[in-house]
Amino acid sequence: MQFSAAHDPAVQARLAASVHPHLRRMVADSSNRVAWLKARSRGITATDVAALASLSSIRNAAWQKLHGTGFSGNTYTDHGRVREPEIAKWVLREHGIISSSTLYHAEAEKRHLATPDGLIVRPSGDLELCEIKTTSKPWRSIPRPYLRQVWWQQYVLGAERTLVVWEQHEDFVPVGAEPMCRWVDRDEDQIAILVSLANALIDELHAITTR
Repeated sequence: MQFSAAHDPAVQARLAASVHPHLRRMVADSSNRVAWLKARSRGITATDVAALASLSSIRNAAWQKLHGTGFSGNTYTDHGRVREPEIAKWVLREHGIISSSTLYHAEAEKRHLATPDGLIVRPSGDLELCEIKTTSKPWRSIPRPYLRQVWWQQYVLGAERTLVVWEQHEDFVPVGAEPMCRWVDRDEDQIAILVSLANALIDELHAITTR
């Protein structure tokens, strides 16, 4: 019996990935941190969108975008940076999602930006993302700011769903043998709200910097 490489799932995934539109929208990679940070500063990222709960949050978000938050990290963020590569290995092993550090822009608006923690183009052509978090508290549900990040990343890259993975720790020691995870589907209604708020933030930034 002759085996055709065209029916190999791994080959199909590589072929699908090679033609997916998100590959034409790469901006920078965090391996070059200076270029990555510079590119992020020129647009609205998932981190920015996480704070956009309503129109009333626009002004504060604009101030933080221009002046920074003054937060440069702590022991919790340091722990997250150490653990993320290890959690990413679990994600790859269990779900086949590949770690990513690339910044992308949206198809219609180059100032709409996102850097997912992982992505994979399935043989069907569907793009799936991954978002990795660490937490010192148990989650009953995914916190709303993280959901806003997830929906924004889906919009920017054109993804159908995202695997949110979180690892709880106690005194910086992982609690479980494996992290927890949950799939979040694309939500067009929430995406429309976020796009509107992000554009309002762009307008506010323009107004502040041209006064």
